[in-house]
Amino acid sequence: MTSEITLFVNPTAGRGRGAHAAQPAASAVRAAGFSVRTVLGANAEDALTRARAAVADGTGALIAVGGDGMANLALQAVAGTRTPFGLVAVGTGNDFARALGLPVRDPAAAGRLIADALKGARLRDIDLGQVNGRWFGTVLASGFDSRVNDRGNRMRWPTGRLKYDLAMLAELAAFKPFPYRITLDDGDVQEVEATLVAVGNGSSYGGGMRICPGADLTDGLFDVTVVGDCSRTTLLRVFPSVYRGRHVDHPKVTVVRAAKVEIAARGIGGYADGEPFGPLPLTARCVPGAVRVIGP
Repeated sequence: MTSEITLFVNPTAGRGRGAHAAQPAASAVRAAGFSVRTVLGANAEDALTRARAAVADGTGALIAVGGDGMANLALQAVAGTRTPFGLVAVGTGNDFARALGLPVRDPAAAGRLIADALKGARLRDIDLGQVNGRWFGTVLASGFDSRVNDRGNRMRWPTGRLKYDLAMLAELAAFKPFPYRITLDDGDVQEVEATLVAVGNGSSYGGGMRICPGADLTDGLFDVTVVGDCSRTTLLRVFPSVYRGRHVDHPKVTVVRAAKVEIAARGIGGYADGEPFGPLPLTARCVPGAVRVIGP
């Protein structure tokens, strides 16, 4: 493995934390004897082109510095290759870093861990989800949660987690369950009324909401959480338990496992790793061992 490491940086992540995080992370990696080059881009497309070029040129590792969105962009460059992927998590949600057991909002610690892991060859292969050729690491959300995400992304104020809390309240005002068609592993089509359907490669989204608490990054299967036709009152009562993963005990919630999931519903978009993946219908496939990650 070459000693040159590539930092893939989002300078705007976490309201500017990405730019500040790159320096202590790079210093920690250099202190371990690696050389570091930094990849930025004029926009997401340009940044991805540069990241893919670094991988093609044989970089020793691609280290994303930013939030879940930056991690998702980096996955598009490293998935299906043997280039190790690392993450210095300084975004708002940081759910992928939590799933990998990496430090959150501590770039120096993340840089030291990544450097030590590379020197000790502490690498492991994990699964990824794939939708229309695009990869994701955590959860594909659809329904009430994706509508909250969509509304939050359109809001210019406030910033951070509060924005999505307000978006959730706004969506609750117009809330009603959606008619879904769900197909698991090419089996029979299931028609259900549901509040949301979450397809989890990882366990959490939204900054620690453990919507798929039993998801395993190495079992070759998604955990599919279906929240049924809840009332507003039930949804508000169940929602806080998502942070502990206890919502799965509610009778309106079911969890199944599958390697391939097709979800269809009108007027709903899908979000994965917090990024828009397009309107339903969408088909997600779990790809075993799709990326080699640097971890504890």
